[in-house]
Amino acid sequence: MDESLAGKAALVTGGARRVGAAIVRRLHAAGAAVLVHYRDSEVEAAALEAELNALRPASAAKVKAELLAPIAPRALVGAAHDAFGRLDILVNNASSFFPVALGEIEASHWEALIGSNLRAPLFIAQAAAPELARREGAIVNIVDIHAERPLKGYALYSVAKAGLAALTRSLALELAPKVRVNGVAPGAIAWPEDGQFEPAERSRIVATTPLARIGASEDIAEAVHFLACARFVTGQILAVDGGRSIFL
Repeated sequence: MDESLAGKAALVTGGARRVGAAIVRRLHAAGAAVLVHYRDSEVEAAALEAELNALRPASAAKVKAELLAPIAPRALVGAAHDAFGRLDILVNNASSFFPVALGEIEASHWEALIGSNLRAPLFIAQAAAPELARREGAIVNIVDIHAERPLKGYALYSVAKAGLAALTRSLALELAPKVRVNGVAPGAIAWPEDGQFEPAERSRIVATTPLARIGASEDIAEAVHFLACARFVTGQILAVDGGRSIFL
């Protein structure tokens, strides 16, 4: 498999921080020009853009967008074309993640979780599809192992990611044979920064992971890179979870 992405351009949503930034760096290191989408993380996006352009001039750009805005999908695709003249790879990484107890779910929770994890990837993929088809490109969606095995207390998030898994397979059919569509389903990779999991729960998660540790953002980036290059793989969702999904 040719792992070089030289001459190609990628768009990574939520690409300024954490897993998204690792994906951006990995694709850039493979030779791709990368458009970093962000919503609030302007300082981080600017720093990442500068870092990558210092390595290879004019190889990175940033774009701010609220993904739930109706104009966002076309604006993102247009920004990639304006920056690099093409779009070959779309990585739908941006996500909201928080618990909502059953009985307390409101329309605002639905909009945030379904919107970021399912609606935005659908409409961005739809907007990008013609350009990706011209380039025989690829879409990689960041799903979750809880799309298959729901996480207690996170029913709406689990439903959103289950929808994204179904969308991944559906798009693989709809966009074939020109565009390949796959997903990566992370397990415990980077703990939430807002302390959603207590230390005891974190220890339990590690104990139920066969590899007995959490993963790194770079593990997800490696899988995204593989799927961006794997010419005969489509409609698949690759679990990158240290084996946890076989234990749950």
